[in-house]
Amino acid sequence: MDPEDPKHVLDPALAAGEEVFDRTLRPRTLADYVGQLKVRENLGILLEAARRRAEPVEHVLLCGPPGLGKTTLANIIANELGVAIKTTSGPAIDHAGALASMLLNQQDRDVFFIDEIHRLNKLVEESLYPALEDFRFDYVAGKGAGASAMRLQLPRFTCVGATTRQGLLSGPMRDRFGAVHRLDFYDRVELELIIQRSARILEFEVDPQARSELALRSRGTPRIANRLLRRVRDYAQVRADGRGTLAVTQAALAMLEVDTLGLEPLDRKILDTLIRKFRGGPVGLDTIATSVAEEPETIEDVHEPFLIQSGLLARTPRGRVATELAYRHLGMEPPPAALQQSLL
Repeated sequence: MDPEDPKHVLDPALAAGEEVFDRTLRPRTLADYVGQLKVRENLGILLEAARRRAEPVEHVLLCGPPGLGKTTLANIIANELGVAIKTTSGPAIDHAGALASMLLNQQDRDVFFIDEIHRLNKLVEESLYPALEDFRFDYVAGKGAGASAMRLQLPRFTCVGATTRQGLLSGPMRDRFGAVHRLDFYDRVELELIIQRSARILEFEVDPQARSELALRSRGTPRIANRLLRRVRDYAQVRADGRGTLAVTQAALAMLEVDTLGLEPLDRKILDTLIRKFRGGPVGLDTIATSVAEEPETIEDVHEPFLIQSGLLARTPRGRVATELAYRHLGMEPPPAALQQSLL
């Protein structure tokens, strides 16, 4: 995915080439972290208790849509404890031997961060259970009649898992985590504070009205807010005087085709297809995906969460339904049955 492509500017996933910006703008302490108040309070108590007892923190599971700060919180946990963090992802650990190598390289109290932990294969997941519970790794050496069971003692590390799909985690895996926190979408005020901080780091002057406009169109996601901020900065430096005024921000977002609710062209196409072709629904996900020439996973993971959270789309047992608000946002008069359909 090209991070400069306007079609992907509102995708909350981290695009190729964004890692440097992401690390630059990422807060390093809980005090600098904006939003997720309950999560911050609970993590603060957890970290302080571990520091006082000089023990590793309990294993932590962070859940929620992409772009909300799960990786940032994992790095903050390590930074607050003054320990190292080693990062990997579920698909990258393709066999138990790779997991054993990673775990043996940990030091006492280090943080082992597994992104997309729900994508671990079954054999690796089962090998991880005793490592999380008893800090040991069991394996079989040799084959056939000469095979023997071996046990390795591991350092007392802290595992931080991140997942965008908590429902795909098995029960035994969830039970190994002593602290489970869900991250929710951010409100406008929180996003304005994030944009203000990021603009200061980027040395880009942004007016308060422009910050508010960016926050309204960022889909409740800090990663998208920072991405839009960078695009506005580019536009301001090329087409204006280098300042992020309200007019400059609105012009940049219009060029990116991001509307006042934070919808991009594919979001509007999904709603328009539901309304014009299927009379508002209900319609199955595969039918919608075929109609808009997009993968079902992309619609379900990238577009649906925000459309549902914004009240523009409803997911019912019979399929997806466009709400009365969706009709009005697209400038259409909802039929009498639209409100009733939304409640199905």
